[in-house]
Amino acid sequence: MAHPKRTILLVEDEESITTPLAEALERDGFHTAVAHTVADGLERGRRLRPDLVLRDIGLPDGSGLDVCRDLRQSSSVPIIILSARGEEADRVVGLELGADDYVVKPFSAREVIARIRAVLRRTATPAAAPAGPIEIGRVRLDPARRTVAFDSEDVELARKEFDLLALLMQEAGTVVQRERLIDEVWDVNWFGSTKTLDVHVSALRKKLDPHYIHTVRGVGFRFATPEEVA
Repeated sequence: MAHPKRTILLVEDEESITTPLAEALERDGFHTAVAHTVADGLERGRRLRPDLVLRDIGLPDGSGLDVCRDLRQSSSVPIIILSARGEEADRVVGLELGADDYVVKPFSAREVIARIRAVLRRTATPAAAPAGPIEIGRVRLDPARRTVAFDSEDVELARKEFDLLALLMQEAGTVVQRERLIDEVWDVNWFGSTKTLDVHVSALRKKLDPHYIHTVRGVGFRFATPEEVA
C-alpha cells in the first residue's frame, strides 16, 4: 500500500522562491501548501496539520521568529527557518526559539529537501528503547549500560564515539552514509567540519581493531559482519 504524502507548509512571501521550491517538493513526493503571511501560515497550520513547516523570517505582517516561538507553545511540528540572515547569532537565535534547522538564502531546492528529510527522520520516529547487547567478533557493545568491551576488556569511549560505534554495529554489514552518521550522531544542525566524523572513526579503530570498520570511499563506513571477523 502506498504511503500518504507528507505535507510541507511553506510560509514565504517571495514568489521567486515559493514557485520553484514548491514544484521541487511536489516532484520529490511531498504535498506542498503555500502561505504568504504569518496569519495565513498560522491558519493553514491549524487546518492542515503539516508534517513540517518551512518559514521565512521576514514576512509582511510579522517575524518568523515570533511565529516559531508561538508554534512551539502549542505544537511539536518540525520547523525549518529560511532566511537571508546568515550570521551565527541569527542561526543560534532561531534554533533556541525552537526551530529544528536553519537554511540561509540563497539555497538550492536540493539542499532544502535533503534537510527536510533529515529533520523528518529525526523527529517523526519515536526513540526506540535501548536494544540488547551486540557482540561481533571480539567487540561487545551494551546500549543500555553504554559500555564497550574488546576481548572482554572494558574500552573507554567518548560519548560521540560510543554513539557512532553503536549505529555502525546496529547496521553491521551495511554501508552507513556519512550524511546519516552526521545527522544521527551529531545533529542536523551541525555547523562544524564533517572531518570530525573521520577523526572519531580513526579513534575507534585505534581503540578497537582497524579491521572492524571499513571505509567506502565517497559514501560512508561499514562495520564488519560476524562472518567476516570469525
